[in-house]
Amino acid sequence: MKLAGLKIGMALTGSFCTYKAAIEEMKKMAEEGAELYPIMSFQSQNINSRFGNCSEFKNKIEEICGRSIIDSIETAEPIGPSGFLDILIIMPCTGNTIAKLANGITDSPVLMAAKAHMRNEKPLLISISTNDALGMNFKNIGLLMNCKNVYFVPFGQDAPEKKPNSMIAHVEQLIPSVESALKGKQIQPVIR
Repeated sequence: MKLAGLKIGMALTGSFCTYKAAIEEMKKMAEEGAELYPIMSFQSQNINSRFGNCSEFKNKIEEICGRSIIDSIETAEPIGPSGFLDILIIMPCTGNTIAKLANGITDSPVLMAAKAHMRNEKPLLISISTNDALGMNFKNIGLLMNCKNVYFVPFGQDAPEKKPNSMIAHVEQLIPSVESALKGKQIQPVIR
């Protein structure tokens, strides 16, 4: 198994339209033998949307991961000192989270987990889902692409006719992206 024994943090932010695909990828990683540690932003834990009920998402995620969700800044902070994760994945990563991450803001469990994890110089993998990737957040994506130990799941425009600034990660490339990031390399091409 490719991911056997790896300790992977799975951090979810509020792009609810991508949760079904994110949960499917979590299942695949668990089947590959990864130990998954779920982390959720405050919004992802508490907002019901047209894409589903937050409590149902939380239950599915905890069932797949086999452990409770890291759901507060206080419970995310020890990720740094304990250094137990091999890689942290933010999937989906919203434009709001991208902007805050690029500017050093840690006001959610996901952002604290990222900050805490990055202090250990281990890979952070970002799977974007944002309507403003080619707009207001383009500069923040660029900043993160130039940060040490930050990698991206390949991404592209998802609906250029209706939403010309919107981009989304190709989640089917998640496992190859994890393998590449663990070797210190960005999977290419990053924009597809």
